[in-house]
Amino acid sequence: MLFATLEHILTHISFSTISIVITIHLITLLVRELRGLRDSSEKGMRATFLSITGFQVSRWVSSGHFPLSNLYESLIFLSWALYILHMIPKIQNSKNDLSTITTPSTILMQGFATSGLLTEMNQSTILVPALQSQWLMMHVSMMLLSYATLLCGSLLSAALLIIRFRKNFYFFSNSKKKKNVLNKTFFFSKIEYFYAKRNALKSTSFPSFPNYYKYQLTERLDSWSYRVISLGFTFLTIGILCGAVWANEAWGSYWNWDPKETWAFITWTIFAIYLHSRTNPNWKGTNSALVASIGFLIIWICYFGINLLGIGLHSYGSFTLPSK
Repeated sequence: MLFATLEHILTHISFSTISIVITIHLITLLVRELRGLRDSSEKGMRATFLSITGFQVSRWVSSGHFPLSNLYESLIFLSWALYILHMIPKIQNSKNDLSTITTPSTILMQGFATSGLLTEMNQSTILVPALQSQWLMMHVSMMLLSYATLLCGSLLSAALLIIRFRKNFYFFSNSKKKKNVLNKTFFFSKIEYFYAKRNALKSTSFPSFPNYYKYQLTERLDSWSYRVISLGFTFLTIGILCGAVWANEAWGSYWNWDPKETWAFITWTIFAIYLHSRTNPNWKGTNSALVASIGFLIIWICYFGINLLGIGLHSYGSFTLPSK
């Protein structure tokens, strides 16, 4: 009863905080000069992260197993992992461009995970025999870490494509009106705000390269995307291998072409193509970023789309069943 009350309080604190953060973030998108509000948004995300961490520890202690047995718990873990990935580039450098891209996805995931939409799945239940294995934590945590990491890497690739698209649009169009429409359409205009100050100070140093800093930004996005996706692909490979061993123990076969397994294999293939394309200089940059952007959609189909159907051997992770 004590742990249930604590979990209830922590989830309500998390959702209330992240709701305020979403409001603040929308305001800062409209008024970019409000630096103080932007800092408040980061503090709110940090508070939500701590609340989610407390929730996971509480449920781990009360249930006796790591909280990864259903869709609700996996969403909490995924939002937790996304925040950590969001903070890594922020810690390693003082530039805000990368965190600007990852912030919206982190906020939305935290909000959805703590919103209480999956009320029937919020309660912790006794694990079914198939899930009572030491492979639960290893397999599911690796898969969710791979999803979070690959999502971040794919977002960086999508940002690269949008920025390069905008650059080409400017090159062929002299219409200031169209430029303003694009600036209001994409939240990536915040990135230009950070670089505008540098352009004003250093434009005399590079007179023949007016788009030097935009080029520098896309190169950094390409580099970070490759690093993050490489890490996520490693997690995904480990997760699939662990799942195969666990499946052999539970069901007597390493691979059953279950819908979840099939889409995990498709996801693995897409990002294997991305990594292979990076070995060809002609495919680096825009072409490989396009492959990664397709992978962004594939991940959501694998993780969320299959759960909507509630079929297959992984139906314990669906919306219809709180546990299996």
